[in-house]
Amino acid sequence: MKKILITGANSYIGQSLENWLEKSQGDYQVDTLDMINPAWKEYDFSPYDSIFHVAAIVHKNEKNLNQDLYDKVNRDLPIELASLAKQAGVKQFIFLSSMSVYGNEEENITNNTATKPSTYYGKSKLAAEVGLKALVNENFHVLVLRPPMVYGPNAKGNYTRLSKLSSMTPIFPKIDNKRSMIFIDNLLEFVRLAIVNDLSGIHFPQNKEYVTTSQLVKTIRSVNGKQTVLTPLFNPIIKEMFGVSQINKLFGDLMYDQSISQESFDYNVVSFQDSVGKSEAK
Repeated sequence: MKKILITGANSYIGQSLENWLEKSQGDYQVDTLDMINPAWKEYDFSPYDSIFHVAAIVHKNEKNLNQDLYDKVNRDLPIELASLAKQAGVKQFIFLSSMSVYGNEEENITNNTATKPSTYYGKSKLAAEVGLKALVNENFHVLVLRPPMVYGPNAKGNYTRLSKLSSMTPIFPKIDNKRSMIFIDNLLEFVRLAIVNDLSGIHFPQNKEYVTTSQLVKTIRSVNGKQTVLTPLFNPIIKEMFGVSQINKLFGDLMYDQSISQESFDYNVVSFQDSVGKSEAK
């Protein structure tokens, strides 16, 4: 039996992983630890094979927050936690990083793409990766995950906003962009198999298929029983607006090259069509 500790209580991904592993009926023992109470530093980490760290300050209006807060929570906290875990004899530390470490200018990310974060969030995540790497030895393995946008039932973020927009748009621009995404179940299966295989290093889990925003909107509407007309009529106006942050997020390219997401195991357990259906289920 593998013993797993999820650090960051009540997070969407953390809670989802706990539920996912509990389906195995005895293969995993899963505990969670709230990182808000400073008492976590006195916790006994020695029983655990793996720690999955998800606690973080995520994307917010950074104008209202300072970089010190991001550094304290997203950089210093995981490094201190990993140091204590290493001293306690934990073998594997899994850190949930982000695609944001590449900044907002890259479109097709490969193994040769340099990290260039442009936000406090991305900078703090990358700094944590550097600090964690320094702790690695033959007895302590660090796995860094840089997933693209994660979506699923009740997930917050860009998918939810696009889903709400889709309900009001029977006519939508037809633009053939490419976006990397990962459905929550596929990410959870990746983490499960990463624990089983004692995976380490930097990894880029994503769905097998790239997503086109136009097709995503059409699929969302379709699973909700609505027809959609995709038209290129608006394309010249939209392309003139490229450079505007919200337009780039909606219609620009942002993808991992599929070659860097290849693994020795298959973690894509839900197809794109089914994943949208599950995400839209009320």
